[in-house]
Amino acid sequence: MRSDGMMEQLSILIDQALEEDIGTGDITTDWIIPPDATTTAFFISKEEGVIAGLEAAHRTFLQIDPSLQFEMSVAEGDHVSPGQTFAKVEGASRAILTGERTSLNFIRHLSGIATLTQQFVRAIEGTSAVIADTRKTTPGFRFLEKAAVKSGGGVNHRVGLYDMILIKDNHVAAAGGITPAVARCRQQMAKTRITVNIEVETTSLPEVKEALDLGVDQIMLDNMTNMQMREAVRYVHQVGGDVRPLLEASGTISLDRVRSVAETGVDLISVGALTHSSPALDISLNIL
Repeated sequence: MRSDGMMEQLSILIDQALEEDIGTGDITTDWIIPPDATTTAFFISKEEGVIAGLEAAHRTFLQIDPSLQFEMSVAEGDHVSPGQTFAKVEGASRAILTGERTSLNFIRHLSGIATLTQQFVRAIEGTSAVIADTRKTTPGFRFLEKAAVKSGGGVNHRVGLYDMILIKDNHVAAAGGITPAVARCRQQMAKTRITVNIEVETTSLPEVKEALDLGVDQIMLDNMTNMQMREAVRYVHQVGGDVRPLLEASGTISLDRVRSVAETGVDLISVGALTHSSPALDISLNIL
């Protein structure tokens, strides 16, 4: 999150969010609050969770008024308890009130993702599997949402369509099979001299065997039953040996089911719900 490119992306996103909210002006605040009034407002968590999005919350206020002072008593990824005050913002009352909702929208949403991710991570403790996100993200928010997943203890799958080859069912159908799809990718890698990992989505053991024979880097076990996944894991470990591909479980992964999925022996469990269905963490900004 600290790279210059990401900071620029965040600044643009905040500007868009503020423009959307403020429009021609915050008439409620401007008509009620004197321009020279100052105050201190406190971020308070109303429930247990994991904090993420502090940078976005902070920079929201700075982009309204650079003189505002923002202090945090927790770091990204820290746990908070109900009633805990974890940050404060001081300065011009108008700027604080105008930025309140946008700042909270960022931190509540991202903390919700981090909190749900931690719940999944804790559910599989003691297994060899890790929890990963997907590309099922809010348009424009992917870099923030994926950072929140990491704050919750998960890992990032591919960032986008450009940094990894993932041959899914529609690619297979359009190419006429897994083998020709992989062959075309390798031909292009040789031609362009671009080397990236290749993952193949499979839905049955015969497809797993075909992908394994092709020597791909990762095999997705999509919407398989636990029994099917155990069978696939057993086969890949026996045949692939030390150079076997990573095995990823995906599809219909709920918090109730994730432990049993991890116990099949897969390496990675991708969960779309982390970013597309996480409830916002209940956080308020109060002037006390």
